[in-house]
Amino acid sequence: MSFFRSSLSRRAIAAAALALTAGGLLPLTASAQQPQAAAFPTKPVRIITPFPVGGGPDGVARLVADKLSRAWGQPVVVENRPGGNGFIAIDAFKRGAKDGHDIVVLDNVHLAAYPALFKKLPYDASKDFDALLPLFKTYFFFTVATNSKYKTVGDLIADAKANPGKLDYGSWSVGNPVHLGSELFESATGTQMEHIIYKETTQLYTSVATGELAFALGSSATAGPLQRANKLRFLAVAAPQRNAAFPDVPTVSESGGPKGFEVIGWNAIAVPKGLPASVTEKIKRDIEKGLAEPDVLEKFKSFGYEPFPTTRPQFDQFVATETKRFTDVIRKANVSLD
Repeated sequence: MSFFRSSLSRRAIAAAALALTAGGLLPLTASAQQPQAAAFPTKPVRIITPFPVGGGPDGVARLVADKLSRAWGQPVVVENRPGGNGFIAIDAFKRGAKDGHDIVVLDNVHLAAYPALFKKLPYDASKDFDALLPLFKTYFFFTVATNSKYKTVGDLIADAKANPGKLDYGSWSVGNPVHLGSELFESATGTQMEHIIYKETTQLYTSVATGELAFALGSSATAGPLQRANKLRFLAVAAPQRNAAFPDVPTVSESGGPKGFEVIGWNAIAVPKGLPASVTEKIKRDIEKGLAEPDVLEKFKSFGYEPFPTTRPQFDQFVATETKRFTDVIRKANVSLD
């Protein structure tokens, strides 16, 4: 009988507790509450980048890492994996953590051009990544030698039309933004030019400075040193408006080129596909906060970069537009990297 009374008492107590809880008189225990979003981050975070140490993209990645380390109370380290068209870095990212503790920096060719340049890629941009937000953008200048006969982009176009296939321009590889931007220029102007490939950017812009090349597209980060040394001249900027750092340099449209012609480079943060929205939004929000701080904006000026604030839907649409633009010119020029 004592066992029966003891069991009944426990049942009665449990029933009473359940009734009180249902009536809102007692709080739910932690185990009975709805599961909460896991804290993030819970360990060190890696920013994997395909860019070498020392350049502008590396500098931006390290600025972001520092801001996130301070905000999150966890180490955020930059891991440089240059080479192999960026595939080395992308492979390291794909083999890494899928919970947001490994993120990757990609540029416009990885997301918007390579799917058309390669028949087989070691990644699927639509399945392996969520391109979360752009870090910066930079517009390219038409660079010529200081003593070049070309005074306007219109002069360049006229010479190219008068001498089909003889005017040459340079870049450091097939499929980079400078090469594809130049292909876009040929397409927009109905001209045919010769693409010369150099191993290094310094060699490329030195050849422009000496007059060996007619012109090359270049950013203020890559071509700026020779421009400041008065060995290169910025003929025009392929942007919707003049660059604040170079107010005397006209846009391509103002310089006799096609209206609205733009060549833009950009880097973006991507995360593994399918992360919880709470994690992706935290990463995006905290990176945006860091990028908006005055010391970062000041550093951008020294790199020749511009902030690129945008919403997720706007960025998705921008990437789609860039992809179509690159795909069209790649197919028209019959360019392939396979």
